[in-house]
Amino acid sequence: MFPHLPFPETQTTLALSIFLFTFAYEDGATLLAVTLGAAGRLDARLGFASAFLGIWIGDMGLYALGSSFGRRAATSRWSRRFVSNESLAKAEAWFQKRGPLTIVMSRFLPGSRLPLYVAAGVLKLPAKLFSMITGICSAIWVGVIFGIWHVAPRIPFLAGRKTSWILVPVLLLGPAILSSAPHTLKRVLLLLRKYRRWEFWPAWMFYPPVAAMCAWLSVRYRGVSLPTIANPAFRNGGMVGESKIEILRALMNTSPEAVADGYLIATGEPAQRLENLERIRQEQGIGCPFVLKPNVGQRGAGFKLIFTPAQADQYLSQVKSDIILQRYVRDEKEIGVFYYRFPGKRRGEIFGLTEKSFPTVTGDGVSTFEELVQADNRASLIASTYIGRFPELVGHVLPAGEHLRLVEAGNHCQGCIFRDGDHLISDALRDRIDEISRALPGFFVGRYDIRYSSDEELRRGKNFKIIELNGAASEATNIYDERNSLLSAYRTLYRQWELVYKIGRANRDLGHKPPSLLEFL
Repeated sequence: MFPHLPFPETQTTLALSIFLFTFAYEDGATLLAVTLGAAGRLDARLGFASAFLGIWIGDMGLYALGSSFGRRAATSRWSRRFVSNESLAKAEAWFQKRGPLTIVMSRFLPGSRLPLYVAAGVLKLPAKLFSMITGICSAIWVGVIFGIWHVAPRIPFLAGRKTSWILVPVLLLGPAILSSAPHTLKRVLLLLRKYRRWEFWPAWMFYPPVAAMCAWLSVRYRGVSLPTIANPAFRNGGMVGESKIEILRALMNTSPEAVADGYLIATGEPAQRLENLERIRQEQGIGCPFVLKPNVGQRGAGFKLIFTPAQADQYLSQVKSDIILQRYVRDEKEIGVFYYRFPGKRRGEIFGLTEKSFPTVTGDGVSTFEELVQADNRASLIASTYIGRFPELVGHVLPAGEHLRLVEAGNHCQGCIFRDGDHLISDALRDRIDEISRALPGFFVGRYDIRYSSDEELRRGKNFKIIELNGAASEATNIYDERNSLLSAYRTLYRQWELVYKIGRANRDLGHKPPSLLEFL
């Protein structure tokens, strides 16, 4: 056991303790200095000086960290893959203009100072200007706390021991509560608006009943992994991990006139991949814009419409996995067609058709891009998705009359609007989809994503392009029509998954072997 070592409570040691404590918790250290001064154990002037110097020196330390290590990290070869010289220059220009005011405001926003002060060093805010701003702000902040503590005991309501019991929580928690209250209230109201509409529910909230359905169907049809053989030609039946390029190639071989052609860009060095991309574009006559997307992916993640070689270069440097270069279909309209056919049957059916709407905002010459998104009743519910897609437009005012399409990928989670499109189903369309599907050996159930220009031609089964085909795990996305009830959506999903399990069982009866439970999991 170590012997008890009494701490010498001299003015110097107490001041030094407060100074060091500021590096861990600035407001707590300042309150400690105040209370020690009020108790007569520390000279108030010394307490003020120790708290102020600790805070100020700590601020300068964060700045020094950013200007040395942070700056080197921001300009390293690794960082250059994510941050261009132009982006860094824009950030520096913004900080030179708005950084000083932002630093002043950060004194009243708990949690903002550490990243902001490091950023000030990284973005080359002059050290003299930074030290002057933070020094003045620190002196005012510490002075306000000392002043409140000095005046409070003279107020009858706060006289006596009530002073510390009331002021300590107020001073410690007040700035955080005041700074976050408007944001918190706004976020709560947004969540209430958003989750009143089940189409925006997160997966963990929406899918447990679907998992229960699949568990029951596994028992009913005697096979947990039956969906993985619903489409024997697809890896795992199209449940997970299927290769989009393999499915696309199969469609290009059997129905090339109805497919937007795509080509694999394998993983490798960015320069070599860019060279391969340009070679394929020249050989196949693919102009700009064109589409890049991951070969293995879900829900539109990684989809990017490319307008310039520079954008392609940036995409290839960020996405290391195999990707698909696909010809862009300029037709404005898109649908999702969920199709099924039982093995051995000559004719298949369209289970459901989804009409997809791509939301836009229109500039008024006054409002910024973010304000236009927030002003839209529906777009505001997923504003972060839309705004995050166009970082270069943040703070930009769209000219009056200019239309901006907020989403290009026809995925609900990416912001596309889904409507029930049963009015577009016709015998001719069903026959054409059935013809394309029967030409694909080993395909029985899934969803086609199709682009077209005319409803009338679509009903005649003509002039459309398939941009993607998804397997057994795809959904009949017409359930996401906001006019549908949650109960009707679950009913549709049950009927859909029952088809998948029935088709899987039929394929098992024909000799296809599903994976074991362990392999399935």
